[in-house]
Amino acid sequence: MKKQSETLLFIAWAGALVATLGSLFYSEILGYTPCELCWFQRILMYPLVIIYGAALIKRKAEVAIAGLILSGIGMAVSIYHYLIQKVPAFQSAGDSCGLVPCNAEYVNYLGFITIPFLAGTAFIIIFISHIMIIRSERKSS
Repeated sequence: MKKQSETLLFIAWAGALVATLGSLFYSEILGYTPCELCWFQRILMYPLVIIYGAALIKRKAEVAIAGLILSGIGMAVSIYHYLIQKVPAFQSAGDSCGLVPCNAEYVNYLGFITIPFLAGTAFIIIFISHIMIIRSERKSS
């Protein structure tokens, strides 16, 4: 495995780890109850720590192909969740999301950074890192 691929695997793993720890901080330390879409994002993010960690340990990027799929789906869920929070035409969809409405904003840093925005950013970083790994590995073979 090329050094560049190893670095990108580390970036994907670190992004998943930071996102996982961040979500646990918001729920377990600050006491924010996750909505249904937040739970879906967690279900898609948490395994990425293990998937990319295993790929790093084995030094094989192909071990992490499931990460590409999970991060791609996670991006879509995060973008949809963010739209529910920020676009008036979508906000009514968040009212009936469960015990906690999906259009609720626990945090709103700088007027646009919400929890789904943070999760979406992590999914995008992971997804792009994985695409770059695939391109790097193809060039070397």
